[in-house]
Amino acid sequence: QVQLVESGGGLVQAGGSLRLSCAASGRTFRSYHMGWFRQAPGKEREFVTAITWSVGGTRYADSVKGRFTISRDNAKNTVYLQMNSLKPEDTAVYYCAADTQPLLSTIPSMAAGQYDYWGRGTQVTVSS
Repeated sequence: QVQLVESGGGLVQAGGSLRLSCAASGRTFRSYHMGWFRQAPGKEREFVTAITWSVGGTRYADSVKGRFTISRDNAKNTVYLQMNSLKPEDTAVYYCAADTQPLLSTIPSMAAGQYDYWGRGTQVTVSS
């Protein structure tokens, strides 16, 4: 019932920037916590960042803190991931996810199992 569509991925040189977007449709966007996860070939899916709906509380993986910024526009049902100072190790498929039943109102979860809906992903490749 909730469809998430990522966009904005591509090929970029190390040190460059990309902005990913995740557009949500279907069920109401209100009260959903939104997260970004990524998965590199042969690796486990890992948490990148997440944001609450109401207060804008955020969490970041240590590996991206200071370089990535998550934001959302509830009126547009869209969440964004601004990625700066990209590194080759950022290369992965990036997935947008929605937590429709958050455990906490002010702090989003970093556990993939907490998220109910997932986009199909968008490829980000960072060349050295």
